[in-house]
Amino acid sequence: MQDMNIVSIEAKLLDLAISARSKAYAPYSNFAVGAAVESASGKVYSGCNVENISYPVGTCAEAGAIAAMVADGERKIRRILVVAETSSLIAPCGACLQRIKEFADEKTQILLATPDGIKKILTIEQLLPFGFDNEELKK
Repeated sequence: MQDMNIVSIEAKLLDLAISARSKAYAPYSNFAVGAAVESASGKVYSGCNVENISYPVGTCAEAGAIAAMVADGERKIRRILVVAETSSLIAPCGACLQRIKEFADEKTQILLATPDGIKKILTIEQLLPFGFDNEELKK
């Protein structure tokens, strides 16, 4: 049986990500994505994808949610939820996985969802097994 606090935070993250997704600016791909982050302190932040006609300068939903967390002074991600309306699950892109890793630890959860709910829970190590971290800079 799941702890009620975990169930309620997961539901809150899903609601925030769905709400953020509804505000996405995706006129080129028509592929709206929402994300919500729970920081180590329990605060939550959300973001949506923001496209640009010059594709490389768009922003992923995960990047927006992480930036909001950092702007509020937080530095650790407890969980991050990503939601899109797809027939198969989407995971964060490679750049966003590296962004998540920057603020994650081995317990950080990545929740993949559709508007119908959370479909899979993974760790950063499962999605980015050889991610670059600050240990590489110490060598």
